[in-house]
Amino acid sequence: MASPPTLPISKEQSSAASSGGQSQPTIATPAFRTFISRLSFSLRQGFSQRRPWSELVDRTSFARPDSLTEAASRIRKNLSYFRVNYITLIALVLALSLLSHPFSLLVLFCLLAAWMFLYLFRPSDQPLVLFGRTFSDRETLGVLVVSTIVVVFLTSVGSLLISALLVGLALVCAHGAFRVPEDLFLDDQEPANGGFLSFLGGAASSAAAAAGPVAARV
Repeated sequence: MASPPTLPISKEQSSAASSGGQSQPTIATPAFRTFISRLSFSLRQGFSQRRPWSELVDRTSFARPDSLTEAASRIRKNLSYFRVNYITLIALVLALSLLSHPFSLLVLFCLLAAWMFLYLFRPSDQPLVLFGRTFSDRETLGVLVVSTIVVVFLTSVGSLLISALLVGLALVCAHGAFRVPEDLFLDDQEPANGGFLSFLGGAASSAAAAAGPVAARV
């Protein structure tokens, strides 16, 4: 007796059957590489403007301010001159706080990875399918926003970040108030009221330019 003919099965059907209706989210490699390269360039360019650390901790340049007005004036001038050093100091305080709390560091790392792989750098033409269910971009964004709010405001991670930022800002304000800025000078191309976060402006704009085509979905 002849055996029944075998029905042909295409590669697409076999791969779909083996995947079980689930797809793993992939990352848009070109956009991710562009984001990393632009961010790295902006950071290198910003850190090239930092002042010598020996100038920051020069003991002969410290004196107690005579009034709150003088302290505020010193802080404003020192922020304009040492802003990159101050940002580095605050980042160091944040890093030490997170390293002393590994669980919080792991939670933040997982949250950042979720934003990057599930939304920011996921190809816009590829839907997110998890556990056999397809999630739209609005649903994915909503879940990520809610998860971020829960992690930052309803767990110990938020209090850790806020306390570290407050400690860093307190150190910056204390140094700025007691550091006499008479021997400091600003470059002609650099305005005195450039702002404390102007260093981060270039990195933020470059990051937005790299991630914009992928993230603008809603």
